[in-house]
Amino acid sequence: MAKKIACLITDMFEDVEYLEPSRAFTEAGHEVVTIEKEEGKTVKGKQGKAEVKIDKSIDDVKPDEFDALFIPGGFSPDLLREDDRFVQFSKAFMDAKKPVFAICHGPQLLLTAKTLEGRGATGYKSIRVDMEYAGANYKDEEVVVCCNQLVTSREPKDIPAFNREALNLLK
Repeated sequence: MAKKIACLITDMFEDVEYLEPSRAFTEAGHEVVTIEKEEGKTVKGKQGKAEVKIDKSIDDVKPDEFDALFIPGGFSPDLLREDDRFVQFSKAFMDAKKPVFAICHGPQLLLTAKTLEGRGATGYKSIRVDMEYAGANYKDEEVVVCCNQLVTSREPKDIPAFNREALNLLK
């Protein structure tokens, strides 16, 4: 059954960490809805390879309208987490035990939402200590699946494993 996936994204996202998972999700029949502060805005990847048109404003969506949450890495999660609306949106998925997929710096939104305590997770090496301080059980592995809900990966080379496990959770 097709799932509706919320994607929190803004400028300076890691191009391939949005493009490849998003393509895998849509090819599997799921819908990816991009969410930022402003509907219709175009956000740009930090490598300059991708531009993404925003489908919805954070003010026009509710977590219960979606089956899963996808957070690509790059600087995007750090920029989004300064806005409580994105933090609360992320927290709602974790609290409701809905699937959450976060790669590279993506877990920064989950850190700010204080939702990683006691959970197995991974992320880019520069946020490892932050994740440990937040109480996550950090694992230096290409993909970590926790609680049949949370899928995390470290960096672009982990995308195939990330996509595989995210798609498994969407079944």
